[in-house]
Amino acid sequence: MLLKDFQPRPTLETVITPVEQPRFPVVDAHNHLGAVIGRTWDQHPVSELIDILDQSRVHTFVDLDGGWGEDTLNAHLDRFKAYAPDRFQVFGGVDWKMWGELGNRFPDWAAGRLEIQQKRGADGLKIWKPFGLTVRDHLDNLVRVDDERLDPIWEAAAELNLPVLIHVADPVAFFQPLDIHNERWEELMAHPDWHFPSPPFPAFLSIVEGLKTLVLRFPTLTFIGAHVGCYAENLQWVSEMLNCCPNYYVDISARIPELGRQPYSARRFFIEHADRILFGTDMDPSPSIYQIFYRFLETEDEYFPYTVDDIPDQGRWRVHGLALPDDVLEKIYNANARKILHLR
Repeated sequence: MLLKDFQPRPTLETVITPVEQPRFPVVDAHNHLGAVIGRTWDQHPVSELIDILDQSRVHTFVDLDGGWGEDTLNAHLDRFKAYAPDRFQVFGGVDWKMWGELGNRFPDWAAGRLEIQQKRGADGLKIWKPFGLTVRDHLDNLVRVDDERLDPIWEAAAELNLPVLIHVADPVAFFQPLDIHNERWEELMAHPDWHFPSPPFPAFLSIVEGLKTLVLRFPTLTFIGAHVGCYAENLQWVSEMLNCCPNYYVDISARIPELGRQPYSARRFFIEHADRILFGTDMDPSPSIYQIFYRFLETEDEYFPYTVDDIPDQGRWRVHGLALPDDVLEKIYNANARKILHLR
């Protein structure tokens, strides 16, 4: 039998608690409506998406696929936000490829484009994971996350009061040797371009330490660290960063697999930092996906699948629910996002 055909069925008898709707309205603060994941919503009626959100009690959906070109941003603003202004936010981005063309003028140019994006309707700035991994300047040098030449961009975001949702690095296993000890071996074999061994890529810790330096340097700018601050495998590290950076928040998108296999530490983390955590899925919006997230946050269920797929995509393990108290749930589901995303 090949490993790809191995689908064991647990004999463990556990409680199953379906959660079709969350206890409180939800802001999905990290998701996509382009071709990044799942279906391409440019090709489906927006009303169909609204029906899914209504069914799952998702009041506001943050689309991070606005991109950096005005054509893409305008298309998403016109299709989604114009259709239902109270239901969608759209984030813009930075076109790093222009650095080679503009040279030293690039940081000021990018800051200016951010202002243009906001005037058009962008609600925030999304920084994608190539930043710190592959982004290079006009001299073909790898750009550090805390490169001071980019300060005009962060200064502009702070002045415009735009939150910055930033994804640097990736799961720690993606930076480790692809050998018999790598717990994400199957995932990396399926997506070899997700493997970032050092060398030639920077070491994982150097990237997240650069993020910390950046956040500390701009205390008036709201940063949201994607995927539990890009380091869900080490909640103590993320907790320490939250403690020293009052302007820093994290979302839980795409990290139930990591959080759910450390339920005691995760529950303490959620309760300690209840004011700094945002709900997000980073997955194709569907009732079945949302229900897994709600079950994870609200119930005491043990050892259940974190995905709808027969074979887990991020690792062959199952997760445990956190049974968070209501006051914590409400903050994570919507209150924190409403505050920093300026939602009504």
